[in-house]
Amino acid sequence: MKFTAPEAATLHRVLRWRRDVRHFRTDPINEPVLTRLRDAMDLAPSVGNARPWRVIRVTSQALRAAVRADFIRCNAKAVQTYDGQQREDYLRLKLAGLDNAPLQLAVFTVTDPPEGHALGRQSMPDTLNASTSMAIHTLWLAARVENLGLGMVSILDPVLMERLFDTPADWRFSAYLCLGHPEFEDDKPLLHRTGWQDNHTHPWEER
Repeated sequence: MKFTAPEAATLHRVLRWRRDVRHFRTDPINEPVLTRLRDAMDLAPSVGNARPWRVIRVTSQALRAAVRADFIRCNAKAVQTYDGQQREDYLRLKLAGLDNAPLQLAVFTVTDPPEGHALGRQSMPDTLNASTSMAIHTLWLAARVENLGLGMVSILDPVLMERLFDTPADWRFSAYLCLGHPEFEDDKPLLHRTGWQDNHTHPWEER
């Protein structure tokens, strides 16, 4: 199948507007939309077609509160790594959408799934983690075209998350995702807009 120039332009527009959202409305997401998001995630590439990602839809208020408590603890620790103006700038950042995001997902990676029969990962087992990352990115783009925002909460203790969700021994915590309708839309990364980090690119090297 060949894609048209307008279709290619649409893809680049989606990529440009794919932002890490922190400010959500509390409107619920319709179940048909969630079905489309799950189906889109299943289309992600994975090493040996192993599909090692496991997703938990977090609806328990007790679990959500426990995740938020761990974020607060880890964030307080992270604050101590900055000094002066940078510390003040950090404290002004909104680093999680845990309060309002209507959909929250805990994502894990199986360390040695039977699917795929270890094809392609024997010398590079970390490709399983890469596969989960690609599935998350696929979900991210799919959410964007549904006019939803997604934010990844990375200031968490992975070991505690595995214990909190009582996961099997071969599951490793990969990400905690917040999804919902964004309070506002912006094609500029929030950390660039707030002055935390300027935009930059890394050119391809030739060797």
